Amino acid sequence: MPDWQQHHPPLPATWQRCDTGILPLWWERLCAQTSPQSAALYAAGLFTEDRRRPIAQWFNPAFNAALLVAPETSPEWPVQRFGIFYAPPSSGFTRVHSAPHEWHPREPRKSPTEDEAFRAAIDEAERFLQVEMDFV
Repeated sequence: MPDWQQHHPPLPATWQRCDTGILPLWWERLCAQTSPQSAALYAAGLFTEDRRRPIAQWFNPAFNAALLVAPETSPEWPVQRFGIFYAPPSSGFTRVHSAPHEWHPREPRKSPTEDEAFRAAIDEAERFLQVEMDFV
């Protein structure tokens, strides 16, 4: 059994992990809440250019909902941060307020590293999915 499965209960079966590319759902939801111009600037262009890695993404086709862990700060900033974004069933878009999952790119070996910050954000996102399913 992989190490990550030893710490968390399995995710609800309706949530599928899909990290290959950012789902079009994110762009559509953000444009519906703002404008295409504002959406293009959100999170340093994360949803307009599928260039920033790593990401972790879960999709629930039964509810048309999604959850994303991705860099949310501009690449030029001295402190980088992973954000958790949620698209609830059917419509809307929000950033999940969570602990800061940050790292310092100028000090790549100093803890927390990018990998440590990413893994912590994934753990928090998976806990969010467990709780969210209690309300859906």
